[in-house]
Amino acid sequence: MSSTAAFCLLSTLGGYLVTSFLLLKYPALLHQRKKQRFLSRHISHRGGAGDRTQGLTTEFQHGAVTIGTDMLELDCHITKDEQVVVSHDANLKRSTGVNVNVSDLKYCELPPYLCKLDVPFQRACKCEGTDTRIPLLKEVFEAFPETPINIDIKVNNNVLIQKVSELVKQYKREHLTVWGNASSEIVDKCYKENSDIPILFSLQRVLLILGLFFTGLLPFVPIREQFFEIPMPSIILKLKEPHIISKGHKFLIWLSDTLLMRKALFDHLTARGIQVYIWVLNEEHEYKRAFDLGATGVMTDYPTKLKEFLNNMSA
Repeated sequence: MSSTAAFCLLSTLGGYLVTSFLLLKYPALLHQRKKQRFLSRHISHRGGAGDRTQGLTTEFQHGAVTIGTDMLELDCHITKDEQVVVSHDANLKRSTGVNVNVSDLKYCELPPYLCKLDVPFQRACKCEGTDTRIPLLKEVFEAFPETPINIDIKVNNNVLIQKVSELVKQYKREHLTVWGNASSEIVDKCYKENSDIPILFSLQRVLLILGLFFTGLLPFVPIREQFFEIPMPSIILKLKEPHIISKGHKFLIWLSDTLLMRKALFDHLTARGIQVYIWVLNEEHEYKRAFDLGATGVMTDYPTKLKEFLNNMSA
């Protein structure tokens, strides 16, 4: 390679690196900041599963009204008679004790939840309740007309996506709703069905964003999503017994955590008007780490604990 060619190559590379760094810090130079319809720092996972004491309906009320959560997160399925229900599992064996799929029963045939349920992201913890009826999505909309809601479309079902969109329109909640799934196919269908409802990043898109970030290309790429919702990989270590986690597994968790938990990435996305949510965190040191890294919001099973942390942080 001639010295002239080498100089041109180095100049081009240097120019690219400088431009990438500049746009990473100041993305408004290239991209118009997305308008944020609402801002959520305190997000109640499944309505605040860990604080549940009175049942599913009042679980949401406790998280949204009494505690003052900024957003409810919930999961949706569709019944045989095309009713949209709030349920994490497609099969109800774990949550009701009955081995049946939501989609195989009419709403009136659904079994009640067990009185005691595991808290998903807190090992060896259970929540209790007395109102064990599986609620309808429309009931949540009616109970909390002003509360932002994050909807996970749990199955790739066109009717489910259509029905959720219709309910959002019916209750005029386009400005208070975000929906999606880890599946890029489901997210694409959601966007096609109703582009007025903001969407989450799918897993495929999260991995793409990471690739673009580490190669310096992210500042040049337009983004349609508005919510970057990701796990904190390190919390996996507390959910399993230490002696059953292999060294290889621990290394993969450490690597995933190192690659994903990047303040520069979070700062860039938030500067572009994209909210960064980290889930599902239930301990104060986890809350602190997330906000120190620049996360917009934290999703928790314990709304009371997170609220106390935020109050202390702002005091």
